[in-house]
Amino acid sequence: MTERLDMNPKRRDRPLIAAEWFLRIALAAAYLSAVADRFGLWGPPGSPGVAWGAWQPFLEYASLLNGFAPESIRPALAWTATIAEVVLAAGLLIGWRLRWFAAASGALLSIFGVTMIAALGVKPPLDYSVFTGAAASFLLAAQRRAACAHTQSPA
Repeated sequence: MTERLDMNPKRRDRPLIAAEWFLRIALAAAYLSAVADRFGLWGPPGSPGVAWGAWQPFLEYASLLNGFAPESIRPALAWTATIAEVVLAAGLLIGWRLRWFAAASGALLSIFGVTMIAALGVKPPLDYSVFTGAAASFLLAAQRRAACAHTQSPA
């Protein structure tokens, strides 16, 4: 029995569109969950499943990761990362300039992963799938580029 090729591009692309949405939602949820944890929305420090539970423990963690930076600017780096995560989550969910937001997400996660390796060793970013998230973000950006090129090519 031979498999028939579905020539309807809308039907053929449905699994890809569904996977793209799942990836966008998963990345945005990860960013927003981390931000919520910093402000105690998942529970106080020490609660099961809570990484920080408040801003101060997160600030201490961010300071550890950014040990290369002068101590005076480490709080600004923590705020910058937090704001970037909220903006990236919104961009991934809204979908405006999705290729740019996906690439920026990959860059941010890559930076996080490298700073985690420098401060904590290779195991933590692997355990938290930081590079998996970065690779998924870059794949989303590349897929969006291919989708844009496909729709703009002459028939």
